[in-house]
Amino acid sequence: MPRKFLKRYMPDVHKLNEYGVLKPFGKLAHDPNLWHLNRRSAAGAFAVGIFFAFMPMPFQMVAAAAVAILVRVNLPLSVALVWISNPITMPPMLYGSYRVGAFLLNQPSEPFLFELSLAWFQASLSSIVPALLLGCLVLGTLAGSISYIAVRKVWRQAVQSAWDERIRLRRERLRKLKAQFQQQPRTLHDD
Repeated sequence: MPRKFLKRYMPDVHKLNEYGVLKPFGKLAHDPNLWHLNRRSAAGAFAVGIFFAFMPMPFQMVAAAAVAILVRVNLPLSVALVWISNPITMPPMLYGSYRVGAFLLNQPSEPFLFELSLAWFQASLSSIVPALLLGCLVLGTLAGSISYIAVRKVWRQAVQSAWDERIRLRRERLRKLKAQFQQQPRTLHDD
């Protein structure tokens, strides 16, 4: 079942409290529903986490945590999924977002060399950044929506297959009991 798989990797709220990770959110982060794992909270957490993974902004995890608290979905899962965007995956995600944004804005996508400097950012503010931000917003929304639907579907199928297995085992037990009962010799008692 997806719950067992996900719970294996979830952090404990008490350990996070010891480290002070949840201090910025105060008592809001102690709502038990934010730590509960069910189909709705897991699917929402996937949508929030993957959406913010596409956002080119500092403190993505803080933003994902704030939105998870606001919409009351699983907090640790939302924050963990932001790490889909890491130093290895971020360049292709940003480039793909830029290409999608340029297509939607009907701009030719220009080749550019990224530099981590204020001068590059100011020079590309009018040409690259609008397409990049639009593409990030579109792809983040699309990926978040797809992940929401996929998690709900996978969770539902896992629950359905567990129920089907229970029913199959119950029928098998009843069939064995019936066979045992029919094999026992019947005796009549005269009293």
